[in-house]
Amino acid sequence: MYALVLLVLFSACKSKSATNTRLDNKTEVALKGNWTLTKVSYPGSEVIKITSFDLADSQCFVGSQWRFISNNNKGEFSLNNASCMAFNSPITWFINKEGQFVMKILNETKARKVTEGYVLQVGTVTDSTFELTDRVNVGGKNVTVVYQFSRN
Repeated sequence: MYALVLLVLFSACKSKSATNTRLDNKTEVALKGNWTLTKVSYPGSEVIKITSFDLADSQCFVGSQWRFISNNNKGEFSLNNASCMAFNSPITWFINKEGQFVMKILNETKARKVTEGYVLQVGTVTDSTFELTDRVNVGGKNVTVVYQFSRN
């Protein structure tokens, strides 16, 4: 009896990790291809400065080029904004059934050796556009950051 109660408690408290859920292959296939990050916005917030993906100011990502390969969940991106540092890196990525975009920046490291990554919410996806949303803490306040992409 006690074992059954413990089993129920453990299963009720089981976390929903972004990495241990089933994949949303349909949305992954929709993102397959080459994209340009066209706009970074902060709905409902003032002008703020945010470092995206622990790399650069979020506005440095405007104009960045992204490639997503859905059959092996690999890809790459490159920052090419003239007023920011240049950066290029391979990535691994997937979209889980909860609509979360999970990405690791590899920067010449094998994916299994990279222990940290980024989890963003997938927004509207069309044939020519999609958006990712992140929630970040700025001065003790949660702020939404929206990354808008257009297909090349």
